[in-house]
Amino acid sequence: MKEGYVYILANSKRTVLYTGVTSDLLQRVFDHKKGQGCEFSKKYNTYYLMYYDIHQTMYEAITREKQIKKWNREWKVNLIRSINPTMKDFWNEILPDGRMHF
Repeated sequence: MKEGYVYILANSKRTVLYTGVTSDLLQRVFDHKKGQGCEFSKKYNTYYLMYYDIHQTMYEAITREKQIKKWNREWKVNLIRSINPTMKDFWNEILPDGRMHF
């Protein structure tokens, strides 16, 4: 079975959040950063990876994504801050050396 990732992106001012799901976190975040993500992400410039978690299956990841999407903003920010207190972009932490640099 393929593992899945739930991720939350934000704009540069951290005022807009986008929650997504993917089986390839590195490629999906790279797509968002290139402006090839979803329409919402392009419109609101949510290119900064604030949060992600790994699930054993895509089904589990999709279930978790649906749960988080129903949450209010405060709950999402608290979730992000639980692993990312400064709300920095995790891109460089998931990026293998020599791949997908801008």
